[in-house]
Amino acid sequence: MKKIFAYFLIFYFCLFGSLSVLNVSAKEQENSTTSELYAQSAVLMDARTGRILLEKNGSEVRSMASTTKIMTCIVALELGGIEEKAGVSAYAASMPKVHIGVTKGEYYKIEDLLYALMLESYNDAAAVVAEYYGSKMLNDGGDITEHSREESTRAILAFTQRMNEKAEEIGCQNTYFVTPNGLDAALKTTGEDGKTIEKVHSSTAEDMARIMAYCVEKSPEKEAFLKVTQTQSYSFSSWKREGEDFKEGARSVSCNNHNAFLNMMEGALSGKTGFTNKAGYCYVGALQKDEKVFTVALLACGWPNNKTWKWHDTKLLMEYGLENYEWKDIFTKPDLPDLPVENGIEETTRIDMEEEQLGLLWSDQDELDIQIETEDVLQAPVWKGQKVGEVHYLVNGKEFASIPLCAGQSIPKMTYIYRLKQILYAFGL
Repeated sequence: MKKIFAYFLIFYFCLFGSLSVLNVSAKEQENSTTSELYAQSAVLMDARTGRILLEKNGSEVRSMASTTKIMTCIVALELGGIEEKAGVSAYAASMPKVHIGVTKGEYYKIEDLLYALMLESYNDAAAVVAEYYGSKMLNDGGDITEHSREESTRAILAFTQRMNEKAEEIGCQNTYFVTPNGLDAALKTTGEDGKTIEKVHSSTAEDMARIMAYCVEKSPEKEAFLKVTQTQSYSFSSWKREGEDFKEGARSVSCNNHNAFLNMMEGALSGKTGFTNKAGYCYVGALQKDEKVFTVALLACGWPNNKTWKWHDTKLLMEYGLENYEWKDIFTKPDLPDLPVENGIEETTRIDMEEEQLGLLWSDQDELDIQIETEDVLQAPVWKGQKVGEVHYLVNGKEFASIPLCAGQSIPKMTYIYRLKQILYAFGL
Protein backbone atom coordinates (compact mmCIF):
# COMPACT_ATOMS: atom_id res chain seq x y z
CA MET A 1 0.00 0.00 0.00
CA LYS A 2 2.82 2.37 0.87
CA LYS A 3 4.51 1.63 -2.47
CA ILE A 4 1.28 2.42 -4.36
CA PHE A 5 0.96 5.72 -2.48
CA ALA A 6 4.61 6.58 -3.22
CA TYR A 7 4.11 5.81 -6.92
CA PHE A 8 1.01 8.03 -6.88
CA LEU A 9 2.99 10.92 -5.37
CA ILE A 10 5.73 10.55 -7.97
CA PHE A 11 3.15 10.49 -10.76
CA TYR A 12 1.37 13.54 -9.31
CA PHE A 13 4.48 15.66 -9.02
CA CYS A 14 5.75 14.63 -12.44
CA LEU A 15 2.44 15.55 -14.06
CA PHE A 16 1.48 18.69 -12.23
CA GLY A 17 5.05 19.82 -11.66
CA SER A 18 5.61 19.78 -15.42
CA LEU A 19 2.31 21.56 -15.98
CA SER A 20 3.31 24.32 -13.60
CA VAL A 21 6.45 24.85 -15.67
CA LEU A 22 4.44 24.96 -18.86
CA ASN A 23 2.05 27.46 -17.35
CA VAL A 24 4.71 30.02 -16.50
CA SER A 25 3.21 33.32 -17.55
CA ALA A 26 4.64 35.31 -20.43
CA LYS A 27 5.47 38.09 -17.99
CA GLU A 28 7.46 35.71 -15.80
CA GLN A 29 9.37 34.43 -18.84
CA GLU A 30 10.01 38.00 -19.96
CA ASN A 31 11.26 38.96 -16.50
CA SER A 32 13.44 35.88 -16.37
CA THR A 33 15.04 36.79 -19.70
CA THR A 34 15.66 40.44 -18.85
CA SER A 35 17.12 39.44 -15.47
CA GLU A 36 19.78 37.43 -17.30
CA LEU A 37 20.90 40.38 -19.42
CA TYR A 38 24.22 42.01 -18.65
CA ALA A 39 23.44 45.16 -20.67
CA GLN A 40 22.12 48.13 -18.74
CA SER A 41 19.87 48.96 -21.71
CA ALA A 42 18.57 46.41 -24.20
CA VAL A 43 15.81 46.05 -26.81
CA LEU A 44 14.51 43.21 -28.96
CA MET A 45 12.49 44.62 -31.87
CA ASP A 46 10.28 43.31 -34.66
CA ALA A 47 12.28 44.88 -37.49
CA ARG A 48 9.38 44.95 -39.95
CA THR A 49 6.95 46.82 -37.74
CA GLY A 50 9.19 48.54 -35.18
CA ARG A 51 7.26 46.90 -32.32
CA ILE A 52 9.32 46.33 -29.18
CA LEU A 53 9.05 42.71 -28.11
CA LEU A 54 11.29 42.85 -25.05
CA GLU A 55 13.19 45.64 -23.36
CA LYS A 56 15.28 46.62 -20.39
CA ASN A 57 15.57 50.37 -19.92
CA GLY A 58 15.02 50.68 -23.67
CA SER A 59 14.32 54.43 -23.67
CA GLU A 60 17.17 55.38 -21.34
CA VAL A 61 19.56 57.81 -23.03
CA ARG A 62 23.17 56.58 -23.18
CA SER A 63 26.36 56.83 -25.20
CA MET A 64 26.37 54.38 -28.11
CA ALA A 65 30.04 54.42 -29.19
CA SER A 66 30.85 53.03 -32.66
CA THR A 67 27.37 51.65 -33.27
CA THR A 68 27.02 55.26 -34.50
CA LYS A 69 28.75 54.12 -37.68
CA ILE A 70 25.60 52.22 -38.71
CA MET A 71 23.96 55.57 -39.41
CA THR A 72 27.12 57.00 -40.99
CA CYS A 73 27.19 54.09 -43.42
CA ILE A 74 23.52 54.15 -44.44
CA VAL A 75 23.45 57.94 -44.91
CA ALA A 76 26.55 57.77 -47.14
CA LEU A 77 25.05 54.92 -49.19
CA GLU A 78 21.81 56.84 -49.68
CA LEU A 79 23.64 60.03 -50.67
CA GLY A 80 25.37 58.05 -53.43
CA GLY A 81 28.63 58.65 -55.22
CA ILE A 82 30.49 55.94 -53.32
CA GLU A 83 32.81 55.43 -56.30
CA GLU A 84 34.16 58.95 -55.81
CA LYS A 85 37.42 59.66 -54.03
CA ALA A 86 37.60 61.74 -50.86
CA GLY A 87 40.60 63.77 -49.76
CA VAL A 88 42.07 63.58 -46.28
CA SER A 89 42.36 66.75 -44.21
CA ALA A 90 44.69 67.28 -41.28
CA TYR A 91 41.70 67.10 -38.93
CA ALA A 92 40.47 63.75 -40.29
CA ALA A 93 44.00 62.40 -40.01
CA SER A 94 44.08 63.36 -36.32
CA MET A 95 41.34 60.91 -35.29
CA PRO A 96 42.39 58.61 -32.42
CA LYS A 97 42.63 54.86 -32.51
CA VAL A 98 41.12 52.68 -33.78
CA HIS A 99 42.20 54.12 -37.14
CA ILE A 100 43.73 53.41 -40.53
CA GLY A 101 46.33 56.07 -39.92
CA VAL A 102 45.39 58.17 -42.97
CA THR A 103 47.62 61.17 -43.67
CA LYS A 104 46.84 64.63 -44.95
CA GLY A 105 46.77 64.77 -48.76
CA GLU A 106 45.84 61.14 -49.33
CA TYR A 107 42.66 60.13 -51.15
CA TYR A 108 40.37 57.14 -50.62
CA LYS A 109 37.38 55.77 -52.46
CA ILE A 110 34.23 56.28 -50.39
CA GLU A 111 33.14 52.67 -50.86
CA ASP A 112 36.45 51.42 -49.46
CA LEU A 113 36.08 53.66 -46.44
CA LEU A 114 32.60 52.26 -45.71
CA TYR A 115 34.10 48.78 -45.43
CA ALA A 116 36.85 50.19 -43.21
CA LEU A 117 34.45 51.87 -40.80
CA MET A 118 31.97 48.97 -40.61
CA LEU A 119 34.41 46.02 -40.49
CA GLU A 120 37.31 47.50 -38.50
CA SER A 121 35.47 50.49 -36.96
CA TYR A 122 38.18 52.91 -38.10
CA ASN A 123 37.48 56.37 -36.70
CA ASP A 124 39.44 58.28 -39.35
CA ALA A 125 37.53 56.49 -42.14
CA ALA A 126 34.26 57.83 -40.71
CA ALA A 127 35.69 61.34 -40.44
CA VAL A 128 36.89 61.35 -44.07
CA VAL A 129 33.47 60.15 -45.28
CA ALA A 130 31.62 62.75 -43.22
CA GLU A 131 33.88 65.62 -44.24
CA TYR A 132 33.57 64.71 -47.92
CA TYR A 133 29.76 64.66 -47.95
CA GLY A 134 29.48 67.60 -45.55
CA SER A 135 31.63 69.73 -47.84
CA LYS A 136 29.32 68.93 -50.74
CA MET A 137 26.30 69.87 -48.64
CA LEU A 138 27.93 73.23 -47.88
CA ASN A 139 28.82 73.72 -51.57
CA ASP A 140 32.46 73.94 -50.53
CA GLY A 141 34.35 73.77 -53.79
CA GLY A 142 37.75 73.99 -52.13
CA ASP A 143 40.36 71.29 -51.71
CA ILE A 144 39.40 69.23 -48.65
CA THR A 145 43.02 68.26 -48.09
CA GLU A 146 43.75 71.94 -47.36
CA HIS A 147 40.87 72.44 -44.92
CA SER A 148 41.56 74.22 -41.68
CA ARG A 149 40.34 72.59 -38.48
CA GLU A 150 37.35 74.95 -38.46
CA GLU A 151 36.44 74.10 -42.06
CA SER A 152 36.73 70.38 -41.36
CA THR A 153 34.59 70.64 -38.23
CA ARG A 154 31.92 72.64 -40.05
CA ALA A 155 31.74 70.09 -42.87
CA ILE A 156 31.55 67.12 -40.51
CA LEU A 157 28.79 68.79 -38.49
CA ALA A 158 26.83 69.32 -41.71
CA PHE A 159 27.00 65.57 -42.28
CA THR A 160 26.04 64.68 -38.70
CA GLN A 161 23.07 67.04 -39.04
CA ARG A 162 21.94 64.90 -41.98
CA MET A 163 22.36 61.88 -39.70
CA ASN A 164 20.08 63.56 -37.16
CA GLU A 165 17.51 64.33 -39.86
CA LYS A 166 17.54 60.70 -40.97
CA ALA A 167 17.11 59.54 -37.36
CA GLU A 168 14.05 61.77 -37.05
CA GLU A 169 12.64 60.45 -40.34
CA ILE A 170 13.03 56.87 -39.10
CA GLY A 171 11.15 57.67 -35.90
CA CYS A 172 13.97 58.01 -33.36
CA GLN A 173 12.96 60.31 -30.52
CA ASN A 174 16.01 60.37 -28.25
CA THR A 175 19.02 60.32 -30.56
CA TYR A 176 21.51 63.06 -31.28
CA PHE A 177 24.65 62.61 -33.38
CA VAL A 178 27.63 64.93 -32.85
CA THR A 179 30.34 62.73 -34.37
CA PRO A 180 30.20 60.30 -37.32
CA ASN A 181 32.40 57.73 -35.59
CA GLY A 182 30.85 57.51 -32.13
CA LEU A 183 33.59 59.23 -30.16
CA ASP A 184 32.04 60.89 -27.12
CA ALA A 185 31.37 64.58 -27.72
CA ALA A 186 28.97 67.42 -26.95
CA LEU A 187 27.79 70.36 -29.03
CA LYS A 188 26.59 73.69 -27.71
CA THR A 189 23.78 75.31 -29.65
CA THR A 190 21.54 78.35 -29.13
CA GLY A 191 17.84 77.72 -28.68
CA GLU A 192 14.97 79.89 -29.94
CA ASP A 193 14.86 81.61 -26.57
CA GLY A 194 18.51 82.58 -26.89
CA LYS A 195 19.68 80.17 -24.21
CA THR A 196 22.67 77.90 -24.75
CA ILE A 197 21.85 74.22 -25.02
CA GLU A 198 24.43 71.46 -24.76
CA LYS A 199 23.56 68.38 -26.79
CA VAL A 200 25.49 65.19 -26.07
CA HIS A 201 26.27 62.45 -28.59
CA SER A 202 23.79 59.84 -27.39
CA SER A 203 20.91 57.51 -28.20
CA THR A 204 18.77 54.76 -26.69
CA ALA A 205 18.60 51.01 -27.21
CA GLU A 206 15.16 51.51 -28.75
CA ASP A 207 16.40 54.08 -31.26
CA MET A 208 19.47 52.06 -32.22
CA ALA A 209 17.34 48.95 -32.81
CA ARG A 210 15.06 51.12 -34.97
CA ILE A 211 18.00 52.43 -37.00
CA MET A 212 19.24 48.90 -37.69
CA ALA A 213 15.70 47.83 -38.62
CA TYR A 214 15.61 50.63 -41.17
CA CYS A 215 18.97 49.61 -42.61
CA VAL A 216 18.07 45.95 -43.17
CA GLU A 217 14.38 46.32 -44.05
CA LYS A 218 13.35 49.73 -45.39
CA SER A 219 16.31 51.65 -46.76
CA PRO A 220 16.54 51.81 -50.57
CA GLU A 221 20.20 50.88 -50.04
CA LYS A 222 19.56 47.91 -47.74
CA GLU A 223 21.19 45.43 -50.14
CA ALA A 224 24.34 47.55 -50.33
CA PHE A 225 24.35 47.90 -46.54
CA LEU A 226 24.08 44.13 -46.07
CA LYS A 227 26.81 43.53 -48.62
CA VAL A 228 29.20 45.75 -46.68
CA THR A 229 28.35 44.47 -43.21
CA GLN A 230 28.35 40.77 -44.18
CA THR A 231 31.76 40.86 -45.89
CA GLN A 232 34.32 38.91 -43.89
CA SER A 233 37.47 40.51 -45.30
CA TYR A 234 38.25 43.38 -47.64
CA SER A 235 41.38 45.08 -48.98
CA PHE A 236 41.97 48.40 -50.71
CA SER A 237 44.61 51.01 -51.44
CA SER A 238 44.98 54.73 -51.02
CA TRP A 239 45.08 57.10 -54.02
CA LYS A 240 47.18 60.10 -54.88
CA ARG A 241 46.07 62.96 -57.04
CA GLU A 242 48.03 64.17 -60.04
CA GLY A 243 46.17 67.07 -61.61
CA GLU A 244 42.72 65.81 -62.57
CA ASP A 245 43.77 62.18 -62.48
CA PHE A 246 44.23 59.68 -59.66
CA LYS A 247 46.89 57.01 -59.34
CA GLU A 248 47.07 54.22 -56.81
CA GLY A 249 48.90 55.29 -53.69
CA ALA A 250 51.42 53.55 -51.50
CA ARG A 251 49.16 52.58 -48.60
CA SER A 252 47.44 49.18 -48.61
CA VAL A 253 44.71 48.43 -46.08
CA SER A 254 43.24 45.06 -45.08
CA CYS A 255 40.00 44.78 -43.08
CA ASN A 256 38.46 41.88 -41.20
CA ASN A 257 34.91 41.75 -39.91
CA HIS A 258 34.78 41.89 -36.09
CA ASN A 259 31.06 41.08 -35.87
CA ALA A 260 31.41 37.60 -34.34
CA PHE A 261 27.63 37.24 -34.18
CA LEU A 262 27.54 36.57 -37.94
CA ASN A 263 28.92 33.09 -37.19
CA MET A 264 27.04 32.47 -33.94
CA MET A 265 23.47 31.98 -35.11
CA GLU A 266 21.85 30.82 -38.33
CA GLY A 267 20.19 33.76 -40.04
CA ALA A 268 22.46 36.47 -38.59
CA LEU A 269 22.14 39.42 -40.98
CA SER A 270 24.24 42.32 -39.82
CA GLY A 271 25.69 44.08 -36.82
CA LYS A 272 28.13 46.59 -35.40
CA THR A 273 30.12 46.60 -32.19
CA GLY A 274 31.21 49.64 -30.21
CA PHE A 275 33.20 50.69 -27.17
CA THR A 276 34.30 53.84 -25.36
CA ASN A 277 35.20 54.25 -21.72
CA LYS A 278 31.96 56.13 -21.22
CA ALA A 279 29.65 53.89 -23.28
CA GLY A 280 31.05 50.51 -22.33
CA TYR A 281 30.62 47.64 -24.79
CA CYS A 282 27.71 48.14 -27.20
CA TYR A 283 26.21 46.05 -29.96
CA VAL A 284 23.43 46.42 -32.52
CA GLY A 285 22.54 43.45 -34.71
CA ALA A 286 19.90 41.82 -36.90
CA LEU A 287 18.74 38.28 -37.61
CA GLN A 288 16.22 36.76 -40.03
CA LYS A 289 14.53 33.36 -40.02
CA ASP A 290 11.73 32.85 -42.53
CA GLU A 291 9.29 35.74 -42.01
CA LYS A 292 10.81 36.74 -38.68
CA VAL A 293 13.26 39.65 -38.69
CA PHE A 294 14.64 40.82 -35.35
CA THR A 295 16.96 43.60 -34.34
CA VAL A 296 18.76 43.78 -31.01
CA ALA A 297 20.44 46.78 -29.41
CA LEU A 298 22.64 46.62 -26.32
CA LEU A 299 24.14 49.64 -24.57
CA ALA A 300 26.50 49.62 -21.58
CA CYS A 301 26.98 45.85 -21.83
CA GLY A 302 29.99 45.64 -19.55
CA TRP A 303 33.45 47.21 -19.56
CA PRO A 304 36.95 45.71 -20.07
CA ASN A 305 37.18 42.06 -19.00
CA ASN A 306 33.50 41.69 -20.00
CA LYS A 307 33.98 41.77 -23.78
CA THR A 308 31.91 38.62 -24.43
CA TRP A 309 28.83 39.74 -22.53
CA LYS A 310 27.34 41.35 -25.62
CA TRP A 311 27.33 38.02 -27.45
CA HIS A 312 25.60 36.33 -24.50
CA ASP A 313 22.89 39.02 -24.44
CA THR A 314 22.42 39.04 -28.21
CA LYS A 315 21.92 35.27 -28.40
CA LEU A 316 19.60 35.32 -25.38
CA LEU A 317 17.34 37.96 -26.93
CA MET A 318 17.34 36.42 -30.41
CA GLU A 319 16.52 32.97 -29.02
CA TYR A 320 13.71 34.48 -26.94
CA GLY A 321 12.28 36.05 -30.10
CA LEU A 322 12.57 32.90 -32.19
CA GLU A 323 10.95 30.77 -29.51
CA ASN A 324 8.05 33.03 -28.64
CA TYR A 325 7.01 34.80 -31.86
CA GLU A 326 5.58 33.84 -35.24
CA TRP A 327 4.65 36.04 -38.18
CA LYS A 328 0.89 36.61 -38.34
CA ASP A 329 -1.56 38.77 -40.29
CA ILE A 330 -3.96 40.19 -37.69
CA PHE A 331 -6.36 41.79 -40.20
CA THR A 332 -9.97 40.95 -39.41
CA LYS A 333 -12.86 42.80 -41.01
CA PRO A 334 -15.36 43.69 -38.28
CA ASP A 335 -19.13 43.88 -38.73
CA LEU A 336 -19.78 47.45 -39.80
CA PRO A 337 -23.14 49.11 -39.08
CA ASP A 338 -24.95 51.30 -41.58
CA LEU A 339 -24.70 54.99 -40.77
CA PRO A 340 -27.79 57.22 -40.53
CA VAL A 341 -28.00 60.10 -43.00
CA GLU A 342 -29.97 63.26 -42.31
CA ASN A 343 -31.69 65.16 -45.12
CA GLY A 344 -30.74 62.51 -47.65
CA ILE A 345 -32.85 60.71 -50.23
CA GLU A 346 -32.03 57.57 -48.25
CA GLU A 347 -31.92 57.25 -44.48
CA THR A 348 -28.66 55.26 -44.21
CA THR A 349 -25.47 54.46 -46.08
CA ARG A 350 -23.34 51.37 -45.82
CA ILE A 351 -19.70 51.54 -44.70
CA ASP A 352 -16.81 50.10 -46.70
CA MET A 353 -13.17 49.44 -45.79
CA GLU A 354 -10.20 48.20 -47.77
CA GLU A 355 -8.57 44.94 -46.77
CA GLU A 356 -4.96 45.41 -45.74
CA GLN A 357 -2.15 43.15 -44.61
CA LEU A 358 -1.40 43.83 -40.96
CA GLY A 359 1.51 41.46 -40.41
CA LEU A 360 3.59 41.39 -37.24
CA LEU A 361 5.44 39.03 -34.96
CA TRP A 362 2.81 37.54 -32.68
CA SER A 363 3.04 35.50 -29.49
CA ASP A 364 0.39 33.38 -27.79
CA GLN A 365 0.25 35.95 -24.99
CA ASP A 366 -0.53 38.92 -27.26
CA GLU A 367 -4.07 40.28 -27.27
CA LEU A 368 -5.89 41.96 -30.17
CA ASP A 369 -8.64 44.50 -29.68
CA ILE A 370 -10.54 46.00 -32.64
CA GLN A 371 -12.32 49.30 -32.07
CA ILE A 372 -14.68 50.96 -34.56
CA GLU A 373 -14.90 54.74 -34.57
CA THR A 374 -17.51 56.40 -36.82
CA GLU A 375 -19.51 59.56 -37.14
CA ASP A 376 -22.80 59.43 -35.21
CA VAL A 377 -24.79 60.74 -38.17
CA LEU A 378 -23.93 62.05 -41.64
CA GLN A 379 -25.38 65.11 -43.28
CA ALA A 380 -26.40 64.78 -46.93
CA PRO A 381 -25.01 64.99 -49.48
CA VAL A 382 -22.72 62.03 -48.82
CA TRP A 383 -20.21 61.02 -51.46
CA LYS A 384 -19.02 57.48 -52.13
CA GLY A 385 -15.51 57.09 -50.70
CA GLN A 386 -16.01 59.92 -48.19
CA LYS A 387 -14.17 59.14 -44.95
CA VAL A 388 -16.63 58.44 -42.15
CA GLY A 389 -14.45 56.87 -39.47
CA GLU A 390 -11.63 54.44 -38.68
CA VAL A 391 -11.06 50.92 -37.44
CA HIS A 392 -8.31 50.78 -34.81
CA TYR A 393 -6.28 47.59 -34.28
CA LEU A 394 -4.79 47.53 -30.77
CA VAL A 395 -2.15 45.03 -29.71
CA ASN A 396 -1.85 44.71 -25.95
CA GLY A 397 -3.67 48.01 -25.56
CA LYS A 398 -1.39 49.97 -27.92
CA GLU A 399 -2.53 51.02 -31.37
CA PHE A 400 -0.76 49.01 -34.05
CA ALA A 401 -2.65 50.21 -37.12
CA SER A 402 -5.79 52.03 -38.23
CA ILE A 403 -7.76 51.66 -41.46
CA PRO A 404 -10.11 54.40 -42.70
CA LEU A 405 -13.82 53.73 -43.15
CA CYS A 406 -15.58 55.21 -46.17
CA ALA A 407 -19.16 55.68 -47.30
CA GLY A 408 -20.08 52.84 -49.61
CA GLN A 409 -22.51 54.87 -51.72
CA SER A 410 -23.42 58.43 -52.59
CA ILE A 411 -26.56 59.83 -50.93
CA PRO A 412 -27.83 63.04 -52.59
CA LYS A 413 -29.49 65.67 -50.45
CA MET A 414 -33.30 65.69 -50.25
CA THR A 415 -34.57 68.84 -52.05
CA TYR A 416 -37.99 70.25 -52.85
CA ILE A 417 -37.43 69.56 -56.54
CA TYR A 418 -36.57 65.95 -55.78
CA ARG A 419 -39.71 65.57 -53.64
CA LEU A 420 -41.85 67.11 -56.39
CA LYS A 421 -40.43 64.68 -58.93
CA GLN A 422 -41.18 61.78 -56.60
CA ILE A 423 -44.79 62.92 -56.16
CA LEU A 424 -45.28 63.35 -59.92
CA TYR A 425 -43.74 59.93 -60.51
CA ALA A 426 -46.10 58.38 -57.96
CA PHE A 427 -49.06 59.78 -59.91
CA GLY A 428 -47.64 58.56 -63.18
CA LEU A 429 -46.96 62.08 -64.41
